[in-house]
Amino acid sequence: MATAYKWQFASRFRRNAFGWKSATPIARIREALTEIKAVAKKEPILAAEGAVLFLEKLAPAIEQVDSSSGGIGSAVNRAIESLVPIIVKAEVSRVVREKWLDRLFDALQEDAMPYLEYLEEFWGELCATPEIAAKWADDLSPMVTTMWDHCARTGEYGYSRSTTPCLSAMYAAGRHQKLLELIAKSEYRHKSWHNRVWGAKALAAAGKGAEAIQYADDSKGLNAPLTAIAAFCEGVLLESGFADEAYAKYAVAATYATTNLATFKAIVKKYPHVPRERILRDLVASQPGSEGKWFAAAKDAGLFELAIELANRSPSDPRTLIRAARDFAVERPDFALAAGMTALRGIANGWGYEITGIDVLDAYAAVLAAAGAAGVEKNAVKADVRAMVAGGRVGSEFVGQVLGRQLDEKSDY
Repeated sequence: MATAYKWQFASRFRRNAFGWKSATPIARIREALTEIKAVAKKEPILAAEGAVLFLEKLAPAIEQVDSSSGGIGSAVNRAIESLVPIIVKAEVSRVVREKWLDRLFDALQEDAMPYLEYLEEFWGELCATPEIAAKWADDLSPMVTTMWDHCARTGEYGYSRSTTPCLSAMYAAGRHQKLLELIAKSEYRHKSWHNRVWGAKALAAAGKGAEAIQYADDSKGLNAPLTAIAAFCEGVLLESGFADEAYAKYAVAATYATTNLATFKAIVKKYPHVPRERILRDLVASQPGSEGKWFAAAKDAGLFELAIELANRSPSDPRTLIRAARDFAVERPDFALAAGMTALRGIANGWGYEITGIDVLDAYAAVLAAAGAAGVEKNAVKADVRAMVAGGRVGSEFVGQVLGRQLDEKSDY
């Protein structure tokens, strides 16, 4: 059935099928994933075959795509994360699975960029059984051992595309002690977390949580991925039921997202028993001088007084403050008024990127709306803004020019 089925993505992923721009191949990758996932709902084995075929064809097809932005690399990694479970869960004979593994291993060896490098970390999982993992460990470990022994004697640097699949397979096969001994051979020059993570996992799997954490902490050094190491240690403690210790030692260092708000939410999700204000203050303390960048997180958590405090301690995006002032003008007018005034003060201080007159007008309109809802006299607000303009700061003149007519008008209240 797998042989007869015609995959739509197959013809689109020919060698060098895509040029320099990444938008089209990223879209085609998403389409391929949608196609494979749809088949997986009814025919899991066929979907697994399609996943293997897609991963075989992927790297040669996108070899010429510009990867400098990271977009295509991220798309490939997401595809790998989606497809590995499909391949692993397929109930097939050992013969079929080993054929799949052979094909994927050949794809790894032929991947010049390398785009498929992330797939190596899942090798033990792809083996599906300890027996198959043991076979791959037997096949790959002699070569890796010879390479590292040679490097230790000569002081040269050694690299092989077989290294991570080997370590992953040894871990999946349960060969924990041999895995630790093999990794030790790699440390002739320095300790690499890329290799040592498997040793740390082995110790944790053997029930030696404290040793695993110590082993991971000992991996820190020049260019070490500190966030990944902290995340591993945090995970070991959480799985052992030591949530308070995990939070105190590793939560902040282990959690990173694309925005401060997302980082805050991620920690809140992991530690629902920890007060949100404590989490936020710990995050703020971890980045001295960037307090204003946590305004949105504080607002989202309902910590309105803290949000204004942070926005006034260091630069905060004026547009974020303006949106908050506009959104909360009726619900929380005092907060909205403070946010709007802080936005104007920030613009007067030169904060913000490519601030325009429209931004100033929006801030002033939000301030007046909030003032009206809060029962604050409009003339008092104008007086505060005039004093701000008279302050002579970087953007004061600009604010004064934009609001000149409004500030000169007489108010009815």
